[in-house]
Amino acid sequence: MLQLSWLPKPSSEWKKQFVEGMELSGNDLECWEFIRKNCQYDLSISDIRRVDKAISSIFMDGVPDGLPNAPIRLAILSSCTIGHLLSAIRVAAARRNLWIDIYTTDFGQYVHELSDASSALYAFKPDIVLFSLDSHHATASIASAKEPIVAREKFLAHLQWAWRTAREGLGATVIQQTFLPLFPTVLGNNEVRCEHSRNATITWLNDRLRHEDVLLLSVDAEVAQDGLAAWYDQMLWYRAKQEIHPMAAAMYGDMAGRLLAALRGLSKKCLVLDLDNTLWGGVIGDDGMEGIALGQGSALGEAYLAFQEYVLALKQRGVILAVCSKNTESVAKEVFEKHPEMKIRLSDIACFVANWTDKATNLRMISQTLNIGIDSLVFADDNPAERAIVRQELPMVAVPELPEDAGLYAGALARSGYFEGIRVTDDDLARSAQYQENIQRRKLAEVTTDIDAYLTNLDMTMIWNDKITPVTLPRVTQLINKTNQFNLTTIRTDEGEITHLMNDPHSVVLVMRLKDTFGDNGIISVITCQDADGNKTEKTSDLRIIRWVMSCRVLKRGVEQAAINLLAMIAAQRGKTAIIGEYRPTDRNAMVADLYERLGFSKFGEQEDGSTLWRLDIPRPDLPHHIHLEKA
Repeated sequence: MLQLSWLPKPSSEWKKQFVEGMELSGNDLECWEFIRKNCQYDLSISDIRRVDKAISSIFMDGVPDGLPNAPIRLAILSSCTIGHLLSAIRVAAARRNLWIDIYTTDFGQYVHELSDASSALYAFKPDIVLFSLDSHHATASIASAKEPIVAREKFLAHLQWAWRTAREGLGATVIQQTFLPLFPTVLGNNEVRCEHSRNATITWLNDRLRHEDVLLLSVDAEVAQDGLAAWYDQMLWYRAKQEIHPMAAAMYGDMAGRLLAALRGLSKKCLVLDLDNTLWGGVIGDDGMEGIALGQGSALGEAYLAFQEYVLALKQRGVILAVCSKNTESVAKEVFEKHPEMKIRLSDIACFVANWTDKATNLRMISQTLNIGIDSLVFADDNPAERAIVRQELPMVAVPELPEDAGLYAGALARSGYFEGIRVTDDDLARSAQYQENIQRRKLAEVTTDIDAYLTNLDMTMIWNDKITPVTLPRVTQLINKTNQFNLTTIRTDEGEITHLMNDPHSVVLVMRLKDTFGDNGIISVITCQDADGNKTEKTSDLRIIRWVMSCRVLKRGVEQAAINLLAMIAAQRGKTAIIGEYRPTDRNAMVADLYERLGFSKFGEQEDGSTLWRLDIPRPDLPHHIHLEKA
């Protein structure tokens, strides 16, 4: 079995404790939390199936009451046997607090079901479609083709048709599984030059997939690390048409689970680093600057240097860096400031905490300082005792198991998939600087007793646009899917739907970015609206807010007032007489429960689940704010 080595091993009593715990669990949410907690281990295949069976037997009627994240409807369209992978996918989703319903087509019937709008696939209405097509299917026509290049181009065109049909016909996000390089070579080292070779075709296909506008489940990259034998057994293919080995099911499921979580904005945001024996070898307080292992000249020092380089690569793609260490702050910072081999500098760290307080308390403080959810943190510490304590005190924090060899740290963190991403945006690249600038803003607020003077001194300009470009589309989608606290309805979306809204004359999409004296905050808010449908409570002259999300980095600066002023202006230009807003409560968006009331809306409806409806008549006086509005 391919191990999920970044997860802790379950105890020898795990099975007994799991069975007993399930018998003692109370309501749906308590059962779900118990199950989710027990998914945080490197479980055997049999234990994964045991957890999956518990999920299906307890929640026979569907999604547990009170689940914070909306369920995902996943359709897997396959040309081979995949039933042995489903338990691992569901358990991997539960590990990330996601409920998932899976639909699979009958063996080899994916083309038929895609082509038939009356099929069970269309009735299922998937949110996401995963194409899990085997390499034999992909290369079936190559070996005997008179023109192999034409044949492989034809298969790629078939894939493009399938993706387009899933997007347009089903309205689904598409994931394409890459192809396993499982065929024996016929030319050897220069196999790619053999046009009739099936292996060369797989190499060509996988390369082309990486240049297509489609999300990938890159099993070929994992095979490159683990070896083909860990992922594929020729005899299992002959006997059962299973391409993915059952012993690789846990890894496959986790790869799928982390990709689904990333699509829902549930990837981690911040890497919190211990220092001694994590970023360098030795203890700085005891060994001194000259005594720690770091940099060229020793194998151990080079290993820590390589880990630091990987950490900086994460920062470059948008991961926030923080430090949480039991150390004297001045002593710890001196390494960052003066050690000639130190790659990570203080300017790379958004929040630096070094003291003798317990690490769980410090992690809470880091979360508060950065104004991000504590479940957005990944804590890397070489000490197994510290890891265990943090897991116990803060089960929502991801704490990967680090190997004893520092040279393996980067690989372990990479393989954990905690920072799984869909794509890198300009805002991702600027994120670390934005959080550091935000700390400077807080410091200014702390020394300014007059809030109006503070806001005026920030000299803020909100640059807005009612058009989305190919450059801003990924960030807009990312902000909608990742924002949980300032999110009025938590209705998620994808790039396809946003593009559709942009072309819909009955919709409005507003994108806002904020600049101030400390720098550019990037895109910080998105509002999508639609013309009301003229039901009993709303008139066709109303504009209804479908989604309103805002980065918590810019709260308490009057941005929400400026945004609603802007929306009211645009609504008036469209001939609207009122704006309708809805608040749907979750376990994480209580901070905006009274937002519409604070902005002058009147409540006119309330549902049993706590959802409320609000109306703001137009025209009305602008709300006071200290922000200049500027159209892009």
